[in-house]
Amino acid sequence: MDEEGRKEFMNDFTKAEGGTRLDMWDYAVSQQVLWEQIIADIQEIAREQGVDKKLDQMMQDDMKKLD
Repeated sequence: MDEEGRKEFMNDFTKAEGGTRLDMWDYAVSQQVLWEQIIADIQEIAREQGVDKKLDQMMQDDMKKLD
């Protein structure tokens, strides 16, 4: 969802009542759960491929440059 879609969703939520608000809340929570799982899967793949170690090394190298 882009920024405009987010604003529209929030505006619709503000105007909604009762069951519609509950449905919108449920949708938002389900999206949160979905994205948390996607992030967890990405992190696991990065660990398996060693990408996380490469990124850590890049950050350490950048920090040394700042010192």
